[in-house]
Amino acid sequence: MQSSDQTLPGFFSLPSPKSPDYRAPIDRSRPLAADDTCLSIFLKSGHLLPAEDPEPTVPSERSGRPLVCARCHSLRHYGRVKNPSAENLLPDFDFDRMVGPKMVSPSGPRTVVLMVVDAADFDGSLPRKVARLVSSSIDKFSRAWKEGKPGNVPRVVLVVTKIDLLPSSISPDAFEDWVRKRASVWGVNKLTGVHLVSAVRNWRVRDIVDHVRELAGVRGNVWAVGAQNAGKSTLINAMGRCVGDKVSHLTEAPVPGTTLGIVRVEGVLSGQAKLFDTPGILHPYQITMRLTREEQKLVHMSKELRPRTYRIQARHSVHIGGLFRVDVEELSVDSIYLTVWASPLIPLHMGKTEKASMMIEHHFGRQLQPPIGEERINELGKWVRKEINVSGNSWDASSVDIAVAGLGWCAIGLKGEAVLGVWTYDGIDVVQRNSLISRRAAIFEEAGFTDSKIVSQADSAASKLNRSTCCTFGNI
Repeated sequence: MQSSDQTLPGFFSLPSPKSPDYRAPIDRSRPLAADDTCLSIFLKSGHLLPAEDPEPTVPSERSGRPLVCARCHSLRHYGRVKNPSAENLLPDFDFDRMVGPKMVSPSGPRTVVLMVVDAADFDGSLPRKVARLVSSSIDKFSRAWKEGKPGNVPRVVLVVTKIDLLPSSISPDAFEDWVRKRASVWGVNKLTGVHLVSAVRNWRVRDIVDHVRELAGVRGNVWAVGAQNAGKSTLINAMGRCVGDKVSHLTEAPVPGTTLGIVRVEGVLSGQAKLFDTPGILHPYQITMRLTREEQKLVHMSKELRPRTYRIQARHSVHIGGLFRVDVEELSVDSIYLTVWASPLIPLHMGKTEKASMMIEHHFGRQLQPPIGEERINELGKWVRKEINVSGNSWDASSVDIAVAGLGWCAIGLKGEAVLGVWTYDGIDVVQRNSLISRRAAIFEEAGFTDSKIVSQADSAASKLNRSTCCTFGNI
């Protein structure tokens, strides 16, 4: 850290010392003026010492809180970086060079990989590169160990965080089975364990601590890995609270890229075992990587998700902000149910597909946000289409999900077949999968825009513009 230039990363400044009379006793027999030099800071703050306490207790020396840089202070208390322009000066973290070889070393201490995944963005946040690397190492070292050669087989523990965002009606056993199947699709086959947790609410965190301690032993290395903003630091802080000892407190914020380097966490594991928090892995196929800080706030999920369901016919479309669109092109039945699971701050729109191009021209960046502002549309990339064929055998439950990395997913319920055209920006990952949550909303959304503060503000701005235009022409 440095204290010379506040525009550069790592800047900090020591707190100024308190006045000696910060909690000085007060002479109540003498009236004081507002500008009296004897008026203590303690009195100015509105805290009066009891008159019958002639010798007020002197507070103990300030507890030693960790000294953090201005960036971490801003992230911890305000949820944003202090100087966004300085972020560009930070070097990129080379995960493949700095962490990868240490996780799959054939010798040395036992390796435990804590693979952290976001429950609300499972396919988008799962670290696929790490999954392939660790899975191949497990196969390689398992063969070597059977042949009597050195083979440090990594233990992989899959931790699904933020389960408090999912509806409480979901079955834990069914969810764990779904998680194992999705992990297997991406190559994570040999799991030592699966944990479904909420670090914010301390759900099942103690189970992870006990399991990781057992796997690491007295000398093992535990590596917490995951995508940016998957919740690694929040999870480790929750593990520290469970232990109750003096544990390193990590900076956590709903901002991708909060952790900049490898951080060794003290106090969670026993013996000489080590726990390391690593920087979030950059997934360029997540749509959040292209959004500004303000746009990320709209996409960010912080409360339990609520379904928003449409009953939609062929040749109709549903927009999810200005980031994703589903066109119902062909149906073997009259209609289907489409349920959106995404941040409630993102406005939706349902209308005829023939008017979809008009929506891009007139409403993207305005009523349909993110993006915020029309100029941001071209900055996000090329608007491209992907065809998806879906089928289902029940009207009572959703059968198929269409998940957009970093955004959420749409659940499709039908008894028949459908051809869908899905639109998003080029390079954003769109995945078809078995439905995570089968239920839908009890009350369906209507055609047009959903009720939203964003839509109301955009409509108000458009009305003011129209009135000013009319006044201008009237004066002419």
